[in-house]
Amino acid sequence: MGVISSVARQLRLEDPMVYIQTDTPINPGNSGGPLVDTNGRVVGINTFILSQSGGNEGLGFSVPSNIARNIYLQIRSNSRVRRGQIGVHAQTITPVMAAGLKLSRDWGVIIGDVYPNSPAAIAGLKVGDIIFSMDGKLMENGRQFDVNLYRRNLGDKVQLEVLRGDERLNLTVEVIERDDDPDRFLIMTNPKDNLIPRLGILGLDINRRIEEMIPRLRKRFGVLVAAVSAEMPDASGQLFPGDVIFEVNGVEVTGLTSLRGALENLRPGDAAVLQIQRQGRLQYMTFKLDK
Repeated sequence: MGVISSVARQLRLEDPMVYIQTDTPINPGNSGGPLVDTNGRVVGINTFILSQSGGNEGLGFSVPSNIARNIYLQIRSNSRVRRGQIGVHAQTITPVMAAGLKLSRDWGVIIGDVYPNSPAAIAGLKVGDIIFSMDGKLMENGRQFDVNLYRRNLGDKVQLEVLRGDERLNLTVEVIERDDDPDRFLIMTNPKDNLIPRLGILGLDINRRIEEMIPRLRKRFGVLVAAVSAEMPDASGQLFPGDVIFEVNGVEVTGLTSLRGALENLRPGDAAVLQIQRQGRLQYMTFKLDK
């Protein structure tokens, strides 16, 4: 029927991403297409469905148009998306949390962590602080807090009204780029020098600058995956920006040159086993080269 049943469906608790939920038919091949209202205005970008049969069963999800527009504007001006942060882990206050910590309210936003040397730490935010408002806007949950920061320009200042016990504080905090955003490496690449065609990735040699940007790097050599092609071969559903490749079939990868060399020794149909690091953890990835 084309009914919108939710304008901010959250799939996982504390997940900053929300979706429009609709029974508008969304079938394989529709992803990326617009969700429009009766006047033809784009209200969302169709993204995925929940289905047992593989076809439309009335549970479709679309990225809200305001989020899509923000991403589009960032790509147009910066060539990539930059997500803002202030250096805290914000959590939603629940009734159980409020009871255990003896908080004055059972809803809102509490600071679970303040990262050392971050803008939040410099501004004086502390673990256990309750965020009442941001730039005068009431903060109702952790997701809302994070989303409002994502959409800020880097270098912006936000005004936070903070409750600390019986004290009410006003703090000014600078917005910086998220240091765990894998897209931050893309600006350091170009297709001529960094393309690995057989994997469909743009890669970067590990150097001192890269080491400083990747926490818990397990080895001091390898190739960082900066971007993945939409037409990537068999590994397309496996490699992600931010992964680091250390080995190909047991052969150490010391940089782009050695990675290309290791891949050139493999023929179409050969098995490829990559040792990679993802989010601080080593793991193997297996696939067969198709060309």
